[in-house]
Amino acid sequence: MDNVYLLMIVALAVLAIADLVVGVSNDAVNFLNSAIGSKAVSFRTIMIVASIGIACGAIFSSGMMEVARKGIFNPSMFMFNDIMIIFMAVMITDILLLDFFNTLGMPTSTTVSIVFELLGAAVAVALIKIGVAGGSFSEVVNYINTSKATEIILGILLSVVVAFSVGALVQYLSRLLLSFNFEKKTSWVGALFGGVALTAMVYFILMKGIKGAEIAKEKFEFIGGVSIKDFLETNVLSIIAISFVLWSLLSYVFITVLKVNIYKLIIIVGTFALALAFAGNDLVNFIGVPIAAYNAFVAWSASGVPATQFSMEVLAEKVPTNNWLLFIAGMIMVLTLWFSNKAKGVVKTSLDLSSQGETKERFQPNFLSRGLVRGAMSISKYTSLITPKSFQKKINKQFEKPTIELVQGKTHELPAFDMVRAAVNLMVAGVLISIATSYKLPLSTTYVTFMVAMGTSLADRAWGSESAVYRVAGVLNVIGGWFGTAVTAFIAAAIAAILISWNKEVMIPILLLLAVLLLVRNSINHINKSKEAKAEDNLIRVESKSVQGVIEESADTISKVLKRVSKINEDTINGLINQDLALLKKGRKTVVKLEDEIEDLQNNIFYFIKNLDETSVSASTFYMDVIGDLQDIAQSVGFISKVSHKHINNNHKGLKKNQSKELKQIDKDLNALFVKTRAAFDLRAFDQISNLLEEKQSLLDTVSVYAQTQVERTRTTESSPKNTTLYFSILLETEDLIKATISLLELYAAKK
Repeated sequence: MDNVYLLMIVALAVLAIADLVVGVSNDAVNFLNSAIGSKAVSFRTIMIVASIGIACGAIFSSGMMEVARKGIFNPSMFMFNDIMIIFMAVMITDILLLDFFNTLGMPTSTTVSIVFELLGAAVAVALIKIGVAGGSFSEVVNYINTSKATEIILGILLSVVVAFSVGALVQYLSRLLLSFNFEKKTSWVGALFGGVALTAMVYFILMKGIKGAEIAKEKFEFIGGVSIKDFLETNVLSIIAISFVLWSLLSYVFITVLKVNIYKLIIIVGTFALALAFAGNDLVNFIGVPIAAYNAFVAWSASGVPATQFSMEVLAEKVPTNNWLLFIAGMIMVLTLWFSNKAKGVVKTSLDLSSQGETKERFQPNFLSRGLVRGAMSISKYTSLITPKSFQKKINKQFEKPTIELVQGKTHELPAFDMVRAAVNLMVAGVLISIATSYKLPLSTTYVTFMVAMGTSLADRAWGSESAVYRVAGVLNVIGGWFGTAVTAFIAAAIAAILISWNKEVMIPILLLLAVLLLVRNSINHINKSKEAKAEDNLIRVESKSVQGVIEESADTISKVLKRVSKINEDTINGLINQDLALLKKGRKTVVKLEDEIEDLQNNIFYFIKNLDETSVSASTFYMDVIGDLQDIAQSVGFISKVSHKHINNNHKGLKKNQSKELKQIDKDLNALFVKTRAAFDLRAFDQISNLLEEKQSLLDTVSVYAQTQVERTRTTESSPKNTTLYFSILLETEDLIKATISLLELYAAKK
């Protein structure tokens, strides 16, 4: 029986490593977002700076481990076997929950997940103990550290509102001071901004880094015989004032003498500071529980008392964490940062929502986002009525974005936002976390950094009328996911704890196996999605500015569309004939992806036209006609896929033998023509189009003959209305598909 607990410790150690990986993948957005989004420095430099910050933060995090030991529950109320059940349930749940959010590319809070998992598992075990003892369920409050748990929860929720509001205010004031032409401002303006920002960063590093280290608890004569920790806490205003003067002067020297871009320096220091804070603050979320379990195991092993009778009062004592363990954890976090593809996906979500320019919006608007945007527009409208026009003009001038003149044929990939916003993101997040730390208020670094980024985006007018409804919907989705994290973490951890309590020897291996299977499945799905995103058949926007260039570039797009349409149609017909619902479902998903990509090409027409030469404006009409025909083709094959899936999904009668034979023949002939058409476009052999038009007209005639044949069958032998309706729908839509293809070919025939 005792071997069970040793095996649980080993399992928790392995789970800790896995949790570090999935945790860093999710939380990398906290400190990478601003630097990557602004493109202030190279990606390699960003990663090196963040890696150093994580390594330092991990070493300084020893004092943060107490939340896992006694922050949520009262350890003296639990026995050793109870604690091990709680910790095992928490770690299994945490890995699965964080990996799920990583796979979705959604940032969530590792702090919230661990807090509510501890709460859920502790409540479940407490209720079991109370039930066995025949007590009242109201006694559960004796087992839970309600005051601390409530403080953590309220602190986390409050951080969402405060971070968004302060971020928006500071960004608005910064933009009024610096404008979008900040690099042309006088040196003293940049020096003043640098002084404020660097002071905030350095104080943040002191509060979150040095203060948590063991050396900070030692007393030194040069600071009056007090410890560094006490000195930092009692001389806050003096430290800030001196730092501001010092960093303002240094910033002026950097700008005027050394010709250093002060905003880049702020971003580098800020990235280091937030990476340090992440490791120092959030490392407890990944290894705090396993370390607490190990400490409990060591104490129990030395006691000689049965696991069911050994009280966990030992967890209430402060126990320093082995520095080697912290170093190893830091290295795992650094390696994950460099090699995790899921981390890049989470960062992308945050960047897309805060981008100053146009991006492919991944969130669909909902009634709440529409309502909020309408409300904000109404407030803005009424505010403008009472604000003097001259004042509005001055403000609007500060928000005018500079235009970048490019040499003809050259492109320039703009950053998601400029260095001012990146610096404000880092500065405000650092200040808020520092203040919370100094007052010992727990908060989520993810919530703070994300909401600050959203607040600065709003203030910076990144959410215009073209994108606001999508961006707000995205933010609401992320926030909704946070609340979902809390509820899911509580319930899942409670269920896991109940199952383990029922039978440790049976349920722990089952839950661990389930966790491994789910992690592997999510990884495979993520890899497959990544491959799809990089697939050679993805449609590429036309960048050419002449008619001939558009013909050349769009030819590749047409070839790819026809290849995918051919495959979709083939799968649909085979799935319908064989009544293969899985194949039909796959076809529907593929159609949706194709339609989305063509819609993305449609949405790019505005920028395509804006970039055209005056002598090549006719290219816009040609390109719009091409996109229109591609949309018709996709809609036709999409309709065929939809009605076929619906027919089989509703368990209607399958096709008759003659109908199946006719559809297979049409599909075969259509595929053969698509192959020839693709070859013509791949080789730019547009002189072959006239022959293709004749063949497609012949196929169109074949479809008409089959339609007439079905009319005769309906009058004599056909007995299924659903079957007849489906068959006619497929023939009519196939006819539209062929006509749209003919229209496309005629466009190119006219331009050859």
